[in-house]
Amino acid sequence: MSEVRLSPVFNQPSSTIPSTSIGSLSSLSSHSFTSLTHPALPHHQDTSISTKRHLFFYFFESRNDPDEDDVVLWTNGGPGASSALGLFMELGPCLILDDKGPKFNPYSWNSNANMFFIEQPAGVGFSYADYGGPVGTTEEAAKDVAAFVVIFFENFSKFKGRPFHLSGESYGGRYLPIFASEIYDQNTKLVAAGLTPINLTSVMIGNGLSDFFTMLPAYHDFVCTAAVSPPILDIATCIRMKRAIPRCQKWSKEACIDIYDGLGCDAATAFCEAELMMPYILTGRNPYDVNEKCIGETDDICYPFTKHIRAYLDTPSVRKTLGVDPIFQGRNFTLADEPTYFAFHANGDWFRQTYLHIAALLERSVRVLIFVGANDYICNVIGNEKWTMELEWSGAEEFRSLGLREWEVDGKRAGVTRTTRGLTYATIEEAGHMVPYNKPKEALEMVNRWLSGKEL
Repeated sequence: MSEVRLSPVFNQPSSTIPSTSIGSLSSLSSHSFTSLTHPALPHHQDTSISTKRHLFFYFFESRNDPDEDDVVLWTNGGPGASSALGLFMELGPCLILDDKGPKFNPYSWNSNANMFFIEQPAGVGFSYADYGGPVGTTEEAAKDVAAFVVIFFENFSKFKGRPFHLSGESYGGRYLPIFASEIYDQNTKLVAAGLTPINLTSVMIGNGLSDFFTMLPAYHDFVCTAAVSPPILDIATCIRMKRAIPRCQKWSKEACIDIYDGLGCDAATAFCEAELMMPYILTGRNPYDVNEKCIGETDDICYPFTKHIRAYLDTPSVRKTLGVDPIFQGRNFTLADEPTYFAFHANGDWFRQTYLHIAALLERSVRVLIFVGANDYICNVIGNEKWTMELEWSGAEEFRSLGLREWEVDGKRAGVTRTTRGLTYATIEEAGHMVPYNKPKEALEMVNRWLSGKEL
């Protein structure tokens, strides 16, 4: 039996946003949680979860019209990154950016959507498994997320049939197309079981790693060409990087993609990272924002204030309010789960290409938004634009023929975009890897337009 743990909705400041009764969702109180299950799932081979896993999530009804607005799922990447980062650093109703605790966020993505932030796979955040090792592939994680989505809608039936969108960033570029494909294919089984199919409408990927193979040469192009003016690295280093690209691509293709060879892929990855990524890392700059330095401890991911998010989620009263399972008592909250990260790495999940799933979703009228903060190094604009232009699908020729045009917020240039037949590529200027953190107003406007079906 799969289980989902629901945390209570955070109270919104009554002077700004009218509160919604927690009781309208279920029999929740401010100091309890609900375990959600559905008896139909174990009877379907491809939707059951073989190991009992407990997926924790935070849910926030729309500030606008919860009875009519769409439903949006958010996940962070990693693999192994907690979605508490997205919730408390980027786009949640309340942000924790200093030691003063949560503060109201006027640019929260639940302004016009019912939002939930899922901690996945099991082992990340406050999610866990009763037994067994960490999840090691996106395909395995997708089974759990697809089951989770069904359980959510079956328990909160007022949201059934609503347009449903998957969103996330970073390794979400790998996660989300696989999750969406699993949810789409699962609908056939749901209908056969007499359950309501999921109204999968779109996928929104921010600074995603959808194709690591394509991203590798982009690391050179981003720091050694006019993409960043002036180029960040010196000429000698850039020449060495350029010469390493053919060997990196040949080796990684043979050992990681064509036929997966664990030891060979590890060696290829080590070479590619040393030659194409480390030169930038050694500059001390933030890999998530080229205009910033990387500061703080390893757990701070270059943003020292994230320690306050960890401290907040370690507070006993907060954990009690959230309904955190007692299994976590005495354990510090982590924003990145290392066992999950290394399990994915050991299985070569990084190099598994995801563009075929994106093409298949587009062919089935599931819209896809690829948005990229222009200052991000680690999942940069060059690599992301390249794979979208190379994507083979029925709208490819039309998409490639389009030039980039400006899109604006409040009459000011926000970035550039191209869009056709359900696929949209957009950049956000002066934003890094975490777009809603750097440019919250532009990010919310982008999402609001997307959810309403408008072009940027």
